[in-house]
Formats: sequence, C-alpha cells, structure tokens
Amino acid sequence: MSWSAKQYSMFEQQRTRPVRDLVAAIPTQEVKTAIDLGCGPGNSTEVLAARFTDALITGLDSSEDMLSDARHRLPDLAFELADIASWNPPQTYDVILANASLQWVPDHAQLYPRLVSRLNPGGSLAVQTPDNLEEPAHRLAREIAANGPWADKIASVKHPDRHPAASYFELLRPHCTEVDVWRTTYHHPLAGGHAAVVEWFKGSALRPYLQKLDESEQQAFLAAYLKAISQAYPALDDGTVLLPFPRLFIVAVR
Repeated sequence: MSWSAKQYSMFEQQRTRPVRDLVAAIPTQEVKTAIDLGCGPGNSTEVLAARFTDALITGLDSSEDMLSDARHRLPDLAFELADIASWNPPQTYDVILANASLQWVPDHAQLYPRLVSRLNPGGSLAVQTPDNLEEPAHRLAREIAANGPWADKIASVKHPDRHPAASYFELLRPHCTEVDVWRTTYHHPLAGGHAAVVEWFKGSALRPYLQKLDESEQQAFLAAYLKAISQAYPALDDGTVLLPFPRLFIVAVR
C-alpha cells in the first residue's frame, strides 16, 4: 500500500496546523535556501514558502504520487524524488524542515546530527513528529495485528525510532547553539465520526500493516479496527469524534 496523496490530504486542514506552528517558531531570519524533507502533497512546503518569501525552496519526498500533487500545487517550486535516509547533499541550507516525516526514518542518533551538519551557521532544523504510539489508535492497531488471523504477516510490524523529548535535546545540544523542544496535543474534531478516525490513520499509521495484507484481509482488519476505535473514542452528541493527537516539536539552531 503506497503513499496516497489523496488519502493523506483528506484531513489537510488538521494535518497542516502543526506545521504552521512549527514554521512560525523558526528563529532564523535571513533565509536564502530552505528544503522540506518529506514534503508530501506540498501543504508543508506552502507554509514554508509563505514564511520565507525570498528563499529558494525545494521539496523532497520518496513518493511520486505525493510529488505529483506538490508540483501541481506549487508549480514555481522545485521538487525532488529522494529518500531522507540516504539524503546527503553537497550544499547546505538556512532552514531544513521535516514535518511528520522523520518518524518513518530509522537511526535518529545518526540522522538528526547529520541533518544539522547540512545547515549553514545560524540555520535551523525544524522537526515535528507524531508522539502518539501509546494513544488508543496505535495500541489498538498493534493488538489487532497480533491477535487476528493475519498475525503471522503483521504481528511483528514495528514503527521506526521515536524517543522522549529529553533524548533529542541531549542528542542535538552538542551540535547546536540553541535547541527548543516542546510537545503539543491537538484535539481534532472529525465530523465523520469513528469512520473518519479510521480514514485518518489509513493515510499514515496503518500503512505498514495494510501493505502486507491482501484486499480481503485489509477489509477485515479495518472492520476490526473500526469496532475497536468506536469503543475507545467516544462520539459527541452530533457524531463528531474529538481525536487527541500529541506531537513533538524540535527547533535546533546550528
């Protein structure tokens, strides 16, 4: 199950709000070059371009489907197909943005300092990652994966590195002049109710499970997940579900 720009963009307004908060916190003022790592359909790149109107901005993603949408959305910007894990350009940047992308990349102990090394002096690394592995949406996915008839296929699925805020602070402090780390829980009202919660995570957290299942198994997995989600997240009187979503933010200045 490859990345789908259409699926991801179903909740674009909610997914874009954290990157607005992140980009607003970047302290670097003189920005000539900036890159958006894991730009997706271009919503985060658009926020970056609006903040730094005179900068040369590039978006990078490993999904052609995402890049197609990004190029259509922002035809005046450059977009590149590449994997963040192996990205190591010769040039340096004033801002490196990574919004909801680095959680898919392993070995953060090597990755984060390497990204800082691609900054100009005074440049900023701005990162936002979901911090929700212990939220019901993730716990239930793991339980269903481990206890269903598909367990031999997906029980061992693991999400890449995620660490506490203090570990990122300690990791980056020797390489940076300033490190700011904070955590925010957003409460997203989803008018589609419990089915909307399932659709939200189909575009992100459920992908590692679903891509290992055939179509009938996917449908059965999603039905079980919907039932569990309906019990875990109470609906409001009008059917709306308020989805709590914690996110970790890091702004590190070289």
